[in-house]
Amino acid sequence: MTEKTNIRGGGKPSKPSQAKPSQAKPSQAEAEAAVRTLLRWAGDDPNREGLLDTPKRVAKAYQEFFRGYDEDPRQILSRTFEEICGYDEMVVLRDIPFESHCEHHMAPIIGRAHVGYLPNNKVVGISKLARVVETYAKRLQVQEKMTAQIADCIQEVLEPLGVGVIIQATHECMSTRGVHAHGVSMVTSRMAGTFRTDEKTRREFLAVVGTFESHT
Repeated sequence: MTEKTNIRGGGKPSKPSQAKPSQAKPSQAEAEAAVRTLLRWAGDDPNREGLLDTPKRVAKAYQEFFRGYDEDPRQILSRTFEEICGYDEMVVLRDIPFESHCEHHMAPIIGRAHVGYLPNNKVVGISKLARVVETYAKRLQVQEKMTAQIADCIQEVLEPLGVGVIIQATHECMSTRGVHAHGVSMVTSRMAGTFRTDEKTRREFLAVVGTFESHT
């Protein structure tokens, strides 16, 4: 498998955006009508038996694909725990699976994320880290942006000494159209705080997640 690698640290974290649609949300009927239009544009008949319920199914699927717009990742991280008995080593959650869609072609992005942070007197339940990844994934995305959003959100809410996020994913907009490149994965990273400024901490994080060992 060929990997496109983009290992770089982040600058000053930007405030995580909720990316809320600026216009009123269309109705279920309008969404289904739009699907029927696309079916006709593709050259098929939305009134034939096999496609009669397709608009309804697609609208329902979109509710699942893009439910991240209705969730606030900062709220997910808001409950923290301070009784950690002085624990001051990094916390890492590896291999978080996710499914997203690229904002350019609305084609699937399938991948996994590694998230780590160095606590500063408080920690968060590990499931919450996975939920933050899931929330940002369930939006139209660019992998680079998603990587930065996850890291910046954790940095803003938990205020840790450092944060590291690595995402590795395949993009079906490359494998099913365009260059039709199969077996290619894209890797992006965002390092903040000590994960960016301290080489030892960064190397420890990369070793724990088992990624880029041959590059470090």
